[in-house]
Amino acid sequence: MSVNKATILGNVGKDPEIRTTQDGREIANLSIATSQKWKDKNSGERKEKTEWHKVVIFSPGLVNVIKNYVKKGSKLYIEGALQTRKWQGKDGSDNYSTEIVLQGYNCALQLLDSKGKQDSSNYERPEEAKADYSADEFDDEIPF
Repeated sequence: MSVNKATILGNVGKDPEIRTTQDGREIANLSIATSQKWKDKNSGERKEKTEWHKVVIFSPGLVNVIKNYVKKGSKLYIEGALQTRKWQGKDGSDNYSTEIVLQGYNCALQLLDSKGKQDSSNYERPEEAKADYSADEFDDEIPF
């Protein structure tokens, strides 16, 4: 058994890029920064290290969320799988890029911005998120 899961919580470094494949599917690309802060034991100086993570989103519903609600500076929680791509550069050398891929059911994306930080002129909840469900609408039986 093996597990391939990456979990990060960080800020989007620039506005997401949305591309369309030849067959019309949309793909979102973004870069997320995670930072680690500490106090140096010897000097007492505060230090910070930032890592940048490439994220590729193939799931149509999540791409739609990215398109409508995510911009530079947005705080996101991401769960996906690590995937390394290999390609040849112009000089013939092998290049590698490791990305966190969100595809299918084994992924998660959560917007963590508070309402006060969002630009309310660009933020509107999708219709499906506005629906109210009562407990009576769900079957209480466990399906197994």
